Amino acid sequence: MKNSATDIALRLADNAESVCRRYLSKGHREGRYWLVGDARNTPGRSLYVRLVASPDGGAAGKWTDAATGDHGDLLDIITIAGGHARLRDTLEEARRFLSLPQPSPRHEGAGSRREPKAPSGTPEAAQRLAAASLPVHGTLAADYLAGRSIGPLQAGDPLRFHPRCYYRPSRKDRPGTRRAWPAMIAVVTNLAGAITGVHRTWLDPTTIDKAPVAYPRRAMGHLLGHGVRFGRAGPVMVAGEGIETILSLRTIMPALPAIAGLSGAHLAAIRFPPDLRRLYIARDEDSTGAAAESLLTRRAVEAGIEAIPLAPMLDDFNSDLHGLGADRLRAHLAPQLRDEDAEHHLLLSG
Repeated sequence: MKNSATDIALRLADNAESVCRRYLSKGHREGRYWLVGDARNTPGRSLYVRLVASPDGGAAGKWTDAATGDHGDLLDIITIAGGHARLRDTLEEARRFLSLPQPSPRHEGAGSRREPKAPSGTPEAAQRLAAASLPVHGTLAADYLAGRSIGPLQAGDPLRFHPRCYYRPSRKDRPGTRRAWPAMIAVVTNLAGAITGVHRTWLDPTTIDKAPVAYPRRAMGHLLGHGVRFGRAGPVMVAGEGIETILSLRTIMPALPAIAGLSGAHLAAIRFPPDLRRLYIARDEDSTGAAAESLLTRRAVEAGIEAIPLAPMLDDFNSDLHGLGADRLRAHLAPQLRDEDAEHHLLLSG
């Protein structure tokens, strides 16, 4: 179809440097690549966009974030830059950038043609993967979490399992790395409950641990401001970086609503539910965790929300739970919680 998603992606690739200068303006060109911090136009050098086709067959317009392993094409960059929830909005923006005519309302609404398949990395692609996944109970993913001392999982938890989830090898992977592994799928949603992305943890069925690949964890879709939500939001909740961090806390505080931001930067940017009054911030014990806690605390205070840090004993709360046990973690957390929260959420859960 003329001006389909595939056609527009190719046209964007032919103008890759112009796209980068517009949507990744805080980066710069180095040789065949455009370098920037990430797909949200953060200054840095982690994400690289191929500006011209490489001798090894790499296509222009493709990008990879070396820090996260995320990858995609220039349609994904426009999706993230515009905060689009629909492929149609991304295509409209791309047509404007390329000075292409927009389809007539009659052509788009006639129903005679299906909307083009969403490019990888979009919320639509994340929704397809979530729909193709299985309930997590009784799967390798549940066994993996149990091996990290996490459990039991609750009905309604945003976790699923895919027995053969595609893995795109990176430059850091060994030659011949498998392209499909079992994976734990965590669903990312916005405040309204709509799926905006997914997080994948690839697993090795032999070791019941993370798969032996360079990037066993990757996220896709719209993540900024959103997260993996456990329980219904209320006036008190806890936020942390990793899924296993949050699941570790919910192992001993199963009734406390929680959200995993999936990274320090995304944790700092989570959007607050309207009824939130007190937010516990479960930080990782590193510089990224400290920075995320500082920024999220400032945002919470400005919004009139009480922010309380939770510090682990080791590097994170899963290390505490798995290495030191639930009783020691419970005793360590008790003085960090408000008395009413300790009584309602922590002590009764033991």
